[in-house]
Amino acid sequence: MRDYERAYAHFSSYDEETWPWSVPCVRQLLNEGLRFTAPVTFLVGENGSGKSTLVEALAEGFGLDSYGGSHDWRYASPRGKSTLGERMKFDAASGRGRRMVTSWSARKGFFLRAETALDALGREGFSPDCVSHGEGFLAAFRGKFLHAGLYVLDEPEAALSFSSCLELIGHIDRLAREGGQVICATHSPLLTALPGADIIEVGEHGMRRVAWRELGVVDHWRRYLADPHTYLRHIVEP
Repeated sequence: MRDYERAYAHFSSYDEETWPWSVPCVRQLLNEGLRFTAPVTFLVGENGSGKSTLVEALAEGFGLDSYGGSHDWRYASPRGKSTLGERMKFDAASGRGRRMVTSWSARKGFFLRAETALDALGREGFSPDCVSHGEGFLAAFRGKFLHAGLYVLDEPEAALSFSSCLELIGHIDRLAREGGQVICATHSPLLTALPGADIIEVGEHGMRRVAWRELGVVDHWRRYLADPHTYLRHIVEP
């Protein structure tokens, strides 16, 4: 990764039976850290796997509001940083291209989370009430994903059609080529197909790097589209 090599958090002790320490990927983060190897990193896993917990903590560690939005915008939300986000740190890469600026006021970034995105965008002047949910998301990609920095996305495909997901891939690719870094939690086999992206599958095993073709979600979509009845016969009454 051109800016950060590794994210990590240190705790002298924690109870593995309580959340979030009970989540395998969180424990692996504490034990090993999370190393980045590409400008774009996708975290993929089932609901409850911990991928959203990770991206929120990464955003908070960089100084982005847990509510969502850009680095220079602070919300009036009473919610503070998560316990994990408070301790999240980054190791900066050295000797491999531009480093992330260290001045707090000069940092650039954006945290887009699906459940608060429209309100966050409205606060930043994108007037999402005047457009569809998906168009509001695309307005953020077109208007806020412009500068080198850290961009953290939590399931951005939630409001997007197939063609809009393709547009998002283009925005992410352009941003990465211009020096930005993207960390994205997603269920989307479309987004994760971005060439050159690092894919980390999150689950009971913790975290592991996989190729796109090895993703469980890709295999399920391939099988479902080939024969929906194979899946639906166990769900839909005859």
